[in-house]
Amino acid sequence: MKKLEGRSMDIVQDNIEKLKEIFPEAFTEGKVDFTVLKHLLGEKIEDSKERYSFTWKGKTEARQVAQQISTGTLRPSKEESKNWDDTENLYIEGDNLEVLKLMQKSYHGKIKMIYIDPPYNTGKDFIYKDNFRDSVQNYLELTGQVCENSTGGGTR
Repeated sequence: MKKLEGRSMDIVQDNIEKLKEIFPEAFTEGKVDFTVLKHLLGEKIEDSKERYSFTWKGKTEARQVAQQISTGTLRPSKEESKNWDDTENLYIEGDNLEVLKLMQKSYHGKIKMIYIDPPYNTGKDFIYKDNFRDSVQNYLELTGQVCENSTGGGTR
């Protein structure tokens, strides 16, 4: 029987090894020489400060947390899983990021689909507003298309 390590992939080291395979000359004393790497990539470098991007406060920290090694053991819940004996479906409960990192190594190429329940608005603790319904009257008032106390749809 194969012994499980109980550790997620070292994503950073894996990326470094891949870079070494493709661009061995971009490494000096085991570290990436970005000047050499830029020359090897030619004109395909984006170094402009102005560009479109999907960003938010804390994105850098989130990326760093995602790259940290996780240790743990995944234990499927037979009771929570549907038709345990007849299907290959597993129910695993835990922190989404930690579980995904642990699954990445052991289940690579073996998963068809993952359903993730977002970790907010669970139980009675509603953290994020997810109901954005609004009346047409309120919209018209907010956008200055009618007077606040107008009832008949009179516009300005």
